[in-house]
Amino acid sequence: MSELVYRGFTQAELDAGYDNTNAVADSAIQLKGFDLRSDALARRFASSLDMTYDVHPRNKFDFFSCGNRKAPLFVFIHGGYWQMRCKETFRFLAQGPLANGFNVANIGYTLAPEMPLTGIVYEIRLAIKVLRSRADELGFDADRIYVSGWSAGGHLCTSVLDETGVRGALAISGIYDLEPISKSYLNKKLQLTAEEILRLSPARAPLVRKPVIVVSGSKELPELRRQSLEFAALRAAERIPGSYSLLDGHDHFSILTELENPNGALSRLLNIMAGK
Repeated sequence: MSELVYRGFTQAELDAGYDNTNAVADSAIQLKGFDLRSDALARRFASSLDMTYDVHPRNKFDFFSCGNRKAPLFVFIHGGYWQMRCKETFRFLAQGPLANGFNVANIGYTLAPEMPLTGIVYEIRLAIKVLRSRADELGFDADRIYVSGWSAGGHLCTSVLDETGVRGALAISGIYDLEPISKSYLNKKLQLTAEEILRLSPARAPLVRKPVIVVSGSKELPELRRQSLEFAALRAAERIPGSYSLLDGHDHFSILTELENPNGALSRLLNIMAGK
């Protein structure tokens, strides 16, 4: 009998339980579509892409203006388990928030193993600070920032909720407890320490009393759904504003179309949080 490594999972079961790419048969096709739609949007905003916020090559952000300098800022942080993917693939997501009157920033960051998770969280914090310092130049309300992220980005957006100017977070298909990650194949590059698991797990660190809308798809892996539901329940037990939604029919990748679509479920939830 194989040894159990976490919550009744064998090593192979735990690894499969967090392998989103292989769990979604057409993930490569969906990602290719993301790239194509992102390229199309990038051509419209060529002059405001790849702005630098620090010294590493990936320390850049894209800025998309909705045309209203007093509008709030929606910040998106890409996923990829902190060790793959890039902001360029997810530029297409700006279309929904832009249509709903948000200015949008799309943040890149250094990947593991080049950067440990502590350093990645630091980079996201720094990006938000730099964005806020350039609010007048770029044209957005520095005191109305809504952070969002998908997958590992869901972890990162809830990890920086306490930053000045941030009003709330839209966390999509995220990771909120790093313990199972530390016991899985993903830790080969992350090399999480016991201290990082405690300090950098949003479900284990002190909860920030700002609204968080937690969302996952009904077709996601059970562990992803569990993490989202348990994190939302933990916050609800502390009577912190926020909600949990399970989007029917969506897998780990298709769920993002609900943000791309100005009338999609994620767009509506963002509008509600921002009081639109």
